[in-house]
Amino acid sequence: MARAAIFDVDGTLADTNYPHVTSWWQAFRGAGHQVAMSDIHRAIGLGSGDLIAHLLGDDRDHDQDDPISAAHSTLYGTYFGRLTAFESAADLLRVLAEQGWTNVLASSATGPELDALRRAIDADDVIAGTTSSGDVSQGKPAPDPVHAALNIAGVPAERAVFVGDAVWDMEAASRAGVRSVAVLSGGIPRDALEAAGADEVYENVADLLARLDSSLFMDLE
Repeated sequence: MARAAIFDVDGTLADTNYPHVTSWWQAFRGAGHQVAMSDIHRAIGLGSGDLIAHLLGDDRDHDQDDPISAAHSTLYGTYFGRLTAFESAADLLRVLAEQGWTNVLASSATGPELDALRRAIDADDVIAGTTSSGDVSQGKPAPDPVHAALNIAGVPAERAVFVGDAVWDMEAASRAGVRSVAVLSGGIPRDALEAAGADEVYENVADLLARLDSSLFMDLE
């Protein structure tokens, strides 16, 4: 039977969390908000609208949401030519494809940002598809992005494994009924990822690749 490997991108396959944090920090400051970088870091992985709501609260001036999001996009766009994938990210995707897995990316990125991430990863030949924020009504931690990825792969939840770096990734996978692997490369502590539902935790995708034969990926033969 077919099997799907669903991957978050930022902080999981690509070393992009901290450029996102810096860009959001500048965008909030430009709108007159002092938001701690540590708080922004923990919110990375949420879609733009959810991230702003999470950090500024429901009593914020909602008219600022779009300008803040646009400022972040502009600032983050200056990194597009410098985005890098983590070591062994493409290798992991290729090994999984060779073993019969269908690789799908589940990201909140769209348009030029998603294109830049895929160029950095450089494994389009083994990526079956990508879900973005435009494909779902709700982003992580809602299960919608994971459900969309399952639809692309054409497999049920029990035939998939989700790999991510954020609490939101683990929660989305759990709500979709998909087992999950967490990586620490996004900077989120192991205990927080495990509390959010991670079945296994690895240092990064290189560590996962090195131990793939003993990982939960091998449970789905």
